Amino acid sequence: MAKKSGGKRKKKVETVFLVCEETGDYNYTVRRKMGGEKLKLKKFCPRLQRHTMHNEKKK
Repeated sequence: MAKKSGGKRKKKVETVFLVCEETGDYNYTVRRKMGGEKLKLKKFCPRLQRHTMHNEKKK
């Protein structure tokens, strides 16, 4: 009997960290597709109690 090839395929994703520009803390983790340009988002920094720019960094 032939095996069916149904089911979900795995997507290629990577886990990256968002690092605060001002404190250098690793505050967030994000799963996203491989490739593309680096993320640069304005997120809340708990240490400074305000929104700052966060850059993507792989560990």
